[in-house]
Amino acid sequence: MCGIAGMVIGGNEHHVDEDRLRAMCRALVHRGPDEEGFYVNGPVGLAVRRLAVVDVEHGRQPVRSEDGTVHAVCNGEIYNHRQLRRELARRGHTFASGSDAEVIPHLYEEYGTDFARHLEGMFAVALFDDARGRLVLCRDRVGVKPLHYAERSGGLVFGSEIKAVLSAVADRTPDLQAFSAFLSLMYVPAPRTMYREVRKLEPGTTLVWQGGTHTVRRYWALADVPRDDDLTAGEAGERLRELVLDSVRRQLMADVPLGCFLSGGMDSGTVVAAARRVRPDAELKTFSVGFADRSYDERREAALVARRFGTDHTELVVEPRAEDLPEGLLPAFDEPFADPSMVPTYYLCRLAREHVTVALSGDGGDEILAGYPTYQADKLARHYRHLPRAVTAGVAPALLRFLPRSSARASFDFKARRFVANALEEPGRSHYLWRVVFGEGAKARLLRPELFAELSDTYDTHEPHHRAGAGFDELTRSQYTDTHVYLPDDVLAKVDRLSMAHSLEVRVPLLDTALVEFAFGLPGRLKLPGLRPKWLLRRAMSGILPPEIVAMRKKGFNAPLPRWLRGVYRPLVQEYLSREVLERQGYLRFDEVQAIVDRHLSGQAEHAREIWILLLFTMWAEQEKAYCW
Repeated sequence: MCGIAGMVIGGNEHHVDEDRLRAMCRALVHRGPDEEGFYVNGPVGLAVRRLAVVDVEHGRQPVRSEDGTVHAVCNGEIYNHRQLRRELARRGHTFASGSDAEVIPHLYEEYGTDFARHLEGMFAVALFDDARGRLVLCRDRVGVKPLHYAERSGGLVFGSEIKAVLSAVADRTPDLQAFSAFLSLMYVPAPRTMYREVRKLEPGTTLVWQGGTHTVRRYWALADVPRDDDLTAGEAGERLRELVLDSVRRQLMADVPLGCFLSGGMDSGTVVAAARRVRPDAELKTFSVGFADRSYDERREAALVARRFGTDHTELVVEPRAEDLPEGLLPAFDEPFADPSMVPTYYLCRLAREHVTVALSGDGGDEILAGYPTYQADKLARHYRHLPRAVTAGVAPALLRFLPRSSARASFDFKARRFVANALEEPGRSHYLWRVVFGEGAKARLLRPELFAELSDTYDTHEPHHRAGAGFDELTRSQYTDTHVYLPDDVLAKVDRLSMAHSLEVRVPLLDTALVEFAFGLPGRLKLPGLRPKWLLRRAMSGILPPEIVAMRKKGFNAPLPRWLRGVYRPLVQEYLSREVLERQGYLRFDEVQAIVDRHLSGQAEHAREIWILLLFTMWAEQEKAYCW
């Protein structure tokens, strides 16, 4: 695991500014505390900070081809590197180390810019071909590892994190459309960032720069996965277990201490069960965080799994410190990010890093195996749309007035209000709206009028729902949307930034390519029969995981944010959402923000997500001095 950065010069410049390149590299020390490496040759410079995991002694980067004309840096792990190495050796290639990254320049020599198709793993790669004057950037299929870039005077700068790119880009103008999308979703969806000049390279794509221009093309498309409607439930469950075992076996590859995150849910429990099956006699460390609020706490369930598989289990009750938000969490993201689970994830990664260098997580299971309640809501909405208008427009909204409001996680009243508000929309938009926090009407009230007038429609995150094509059923189309947007830009971005902030490598076995393609090839009836989420995984793990875990309804990895905003984070709310700060920044109307804050702090209403989004944005803008006017 590493942080990578670099640049290629265009226009009238002929030599890389090495001081600037080193500054870009220094910005990524937390991603690679063990050593640094550079390749500089006239108009090109590559840099890397290394966290030594595979071939600790010899696996230095940048790596190069035998004749020294192709150089590469890689952030991530290539799980099939041994197989690739054998194939390349048969073709006459020679290697200087056991590093997984060393296969990359040799693959490029064999396959050109299509080399990423042959890599299996989580990776962001930068490669320069001296002979052709060509820079190639690529990112893994589902977006586990990040890569950002910006055009600069006919050239290109890139880095694992935005902060590295900003070390070489003078223009830090905020992107107002990205701001609008953030208010809707709690994160900025690719390819935008909160900086107008900086972009995210999207998952499964390759960028090629040559002769002062660049192109981006997709090398892997989930929409092209072949369908398999003939498998029985028993056959599908058996195949699912095999694929999980294969993936975990590959991802246990490490020359440093390794453990597993254990939340108490199906996904992380499945990964731990597979790890124990693969290594029956090895010490296996697991890590959990929990909360004093029982509705959010899963430590008891995690302990059941730990006992079942004999792990060395460590747990922590999260009681956040206010100072960790501006000093630890906010700097990790470089742009506004407000998924509330960022807080427990921060402490979980810090806990794990005290014991191991690599951790396996269960991320991705909800997207590929239909675990989110939104998939149940989609199915119910199809029937709701056929009810008489007197029910959907009159009776249902009226009944909502009698529901007591709750601050418990995923409370019934929250889900009921969201369902009635969104269920009548067309399927793609309805699925998108389940996650929206501030809709267009709310933004019109919240933003300064002159600013709102400049915004186009919110980023269309339900467009992938239609791009999925006719081959997918309705459930799989919604999964396709989440896998292309929410998974890489929220879930995986969160885990990458917060794990790397603690120099911890986190791997995601449930997002192995073969496993993802298998799941997307299955019909929806095997993933969500009736309203039973993640049914196939529950069937496959029945008799392996404790029965309480298999039967447990999904809770999700979240945090008691309503209580924290009334308690430990209250001083931050009062400081950063004050009239003085909001008027200085020029984005938000103080009276509207204050009304939301007052209703929440007084207990009259529950607006935790709304306040959290506004707080994280204003803290970012204040640190960046990113003022609108």
